[in-house]
Order: sequence, then structure tokens, then C-alpha cells
Amino acid sequence: MVVTSLKEPGDIFATPPRLVPAPATLGAYTGSVLGSPGVLRGLANSTIIGLATTLVTLALALPAAYGLARFRVRFAGSVLLLFLVAQMIPAINVALPMFVTFSRLDMVNTYAGLVLANCSLALPLAVTVLRPYFLTVPGEVVEAARVDGCGHWSAFWRVALPVSTPGIVTVAVVSFLGAWGEFVFALSLTTREEMQPVSVVLAGLTNAFGTRWNDVMAVSAVVALPIFLAFLFLQRFVVGGLTAGATKG
Repeated sequence: MVVTSLKEPGDIFATPPRLVPAPATLGAYTGSVLGSPGVLRGLANSTIIGLATTLVTLALALPAAYGLARFRVRFAGSVLLLFLVAQMIPAINVALPMFVTFSRLDMVNTYAGLVLANCSLALPLAVTVLRPYFLTVPGEVVEAARVDGCGHWSAFWRVALPVSTPGIVTVAVVSFLGAWGEFVFALSLTTREEMQPVSVVLAGLTNAFGTRWNDVMAVSAVVALPIFLAFLFLQRFVVGGLTAGATKG
């Protein structure tokens, strides 16, 4: 992908193919990324949607997972089963009903609609991952905090959250990257170009008149960069968070 993005258009299909572009050019990046208002707007939209989805998911999933772990909630098993089933439903199956509902609520072509749609995918996984972490918090520690004057919320913030840092980081990374690369909701819930995330903009580079492969690869490399950096620097948390969350439940 990176090699193709650095080639001249005439060298992409050269025979035999060159693994190292000679000469290398940044024309695809300056023209199709930095010089394209649509791509820059799509990157900005994806960043806003990804960050908002992460914040909303954490704000809802943390107390929900803590409540399911620490309190005696009726039908808690059924709730967790519902979260597991929700993760099995393909996004394409709910895209049309969601579009109809959001159209009636005037939430099509809005950040709120896209964030809510992405949270419907991220929230069940977030609760499923975080709940086992809160189960590992010793009940004696929570009770000791309450004896010292902490309420449920204070014990949650001061005791439970610090212990669950790997799970929180995992949920944050997965939620952001899921929203960053999401395509089905992004395509079905945005009919105006100014609201389209970069995943939809990238798909638009392929049309009936052909595919500009060096431009596609340049934009793809930029889109993949946050994913690469996230797992490069947070791999220990993500892998440890997912595996630990699976075994602690």
C-alpha cells in the first residue's frame, strides 16, 4: 500500500513490478490528501465521530459494567446475554431501520446520529470486556472505602477505575478504531458530502471511470496510520485487556 502510493501512475502496473519505487514521489499525498478538501473534511469528521463515540461509550459502559459486577441486579444474566447477541448482528441488518428511525428524529447527517449508531456497536463489547475487571475488585476494599466516607460513586472513581485501567484503555482503543473505520452506518446515515467520514470518502475514489490506485493507496495509508500507531504503542494494554477480560469473567 505504501509502496504503491509512492509510485508514479505509470509505474503501478509495470512488469516486472518494482518493490522499491524509483523515483519515489509524494504527489499522491500532496494532491489527494493535503490538496483534497473532501479527504481532509472526511478525516476531520472521522476524528470527531471517533472521539465522541469513545467518550460516550466509556461514559455509559463504565457505570453499567460496574453495576452489573458489584450490585445484585435482577436479570443480569439476561442483560449480558443480550449484549452478546447484539454483537452477533451484522450492522447491515440494522442500517435501514436505523435510517428510518433517525430520519423521523432529524438525526440523519448529524454527528449525534453517527455517534449513536457507532455506540450501538461499541457499547455491548465495552460492557462485556469491563465487567470482569470490576468483578476482580475485592469487595472488602470497596466496603473499606465506604466506611471511610466514600459513597458508591466515590468508591467507583477511587477504587474500581484505577484497578481496571487495562480494560478501560482496551475499550477506548477498540471503540475509537471501530468508529474510525466504520462504513455501513457512515454510508447509510450521511447523504451530504460535508458529513461523510473518511471511510466513505475513500470508497468514492473508485468510480465508473476507473480507480486512481496511487491516490487510493495514499489515502488508505493515512487512514491506516492511527490504527497502526494505536496498536504499536498500546498493544500491551489491548492484548492484555482482551485476554484478561475473557479469563476473569
